[in-house]
Amino acid sequence: MHVVVILKQTFDTEEKIVITDGKVSEDGVKFVINPYDEYAVEEALRLKEAHGGTVTVVSAGPERTAEALRTALAMGADEAVRIATEAIDTDEYGISRLLVAFLQTLNYDLILGGNFSVDNGAGQVAVRIAKLLALPHVSSITGLAVNGDRATVVRDAEGDAETLELMLPAVMTAQQGLNEPRYPSLPGIMKAKKKPFRELSLADLGLSEDEITPKTQRLGLSLPPARQAGKLLAGSPAEQTAELVRLLRSEAKVI
Repeated sequence: MHVVVILKQTFDTEEKIVITDGKVSEDGVKFVINPYDEYAVEEALRLKEAHGGTVTVVSAGPERTAEALRTALAMGADEAVRIATEAIDTDEYGISRLLVAFLQTLNYDLILGGNFSVDNGAGQVAVRIAKLLALPHVSSITGLAVNGDRATVVRDAEGDAETLELMLPAVMTAQQGLNEPRYPSLPGIMKAKKKPFRELSLADLGLSEDEITPKTQRLGLSLPPARQAGKLLAGSPAEQTAELVRLLRSEAKVI
């Protein structure tokens, strides 16, 4: 069984976000595997342990992304591929085209990814990949069982659970609760240094810059306004209600 995991390197969720000149500053920031993608890596490894086969991890990102890919190798993945994006101006549309160009060179049984990335939160890439490859897609999975060329999945449906059965190959995205990701062991870290690690360029994938031109444009980026101190409302319940409505209308301007 060949499982491919698409992953992204993101800010550590405990990092403080600083905006400089309209961009998120990366100075001194710690980067990690996107937490939802980490669930995908772990599930791929469990499928490998249960059914045999290989796990390939792939990411389209800048040079620092290699660290996240090597972490996945240390967890137990067999091969890593980085598609270089240092000189590329693109968005989720372009990233999905890059990944599909690589995926089309492989034979695979399943493509796993995270439900969304904790930086942009778009949740578009896996859906776009499924569309471009004409594969079935299931999002937010919290359970997965594979039997031959069929998979039974449980997906989070906004607080409820939905069980689906589908044919493989397919694209699925992992939700929190699917598993508990393992930590890379020292032997795993040492073995990772000898595992295949490829780096591909736009030319290697046979794509031109025109084919990954962004379909979206960021007009601005700013932090949310500072939280104001709370207010205590005095008086009877009716008076408090009237004052609350006034504040929501005149100050908060939400009604």
